[in-house]
Amino acid sequence: MSCLTCERALLKTENHELKTFPMHLFVTGTDTEIGKTYFSAWLVRQWRQRGFHAAGIKPISCGGTEDAEALRAAADHELTLAEVNPIRFPSPVAPHVATLVDRMPFDWDAMNASIDSARARFTHLAVEGVGGWLVPLDGKKLVRDWAVEMKLPALIVARAGLGTINHTLLTIESIERSGVPIVGIVLNAGLADPSAAAYPQAFATNAETLAGLVKYPIFVFNRVSEAKGMLPEWLATAA
Repeated sequence: MSCLTCERALLKTENHELKTFPMHLFVTGTDTEIGKTYFSAWLVRQWRQRGFHAAGIKPISCGGTEDAEALRAAADHELTLAEVNPIRFPSPVAPHVATLVDRMPFDWDAMNASIDSARARFTHLAVEGVGGWLVPLDGKKLVRDWAVEMKLPALIVARAGLGTINHTLLTIESIERSGVPIVGIVLNAGLADPSAAAYPQAFATNAETLAGLVKYPIFVFNRVSEAKGMLPEWLATAA
């Protein structure tokens, strides 16, 4: 078993204590503005409330620092802004465009060193991607290639409303083709989505429909599950 794994695993020691293996995840989405940061921050808070040494990082960002600051706050500001977000482009555009507009090359070495440091430091870590699974980064690599190099399992965040089945299935298909294991799917029902009011039946049945089409667990993240801290077992490690 690798030291970084998505599977919940428990190992009994000689004195019958239980040791928990790390849960390190790559959080990707079916689109941009899908709620990856919001959910990642909530997930980190839930982990920490359960006693795990947890944090979230967003190695690449384009625009402001709001997302990185939200992840910092979720981990009680244990990390600096630079540790959470080592590559930050000022322009709110796609990364490969930002490298041109802002005239800033990717510092892959610095970013990878920052990620490795966080992986060694925390038992539970959410590494948030940028945009969707196939977003170009520097003109040579896509988010997919970056995720493959990190060897982290993927957690997919998707909308809960109209159109999400197609987007989610396409994302799953691409991730599976890349060989990256998938932990599960989060349907972000808390995200403001006009289709929820316009097509309430589709909104209400999407989770059930997806469950019949995929082999991965699905978590509907809404105001109720958020407020009550209803973290599913597959996203937590039994204490």
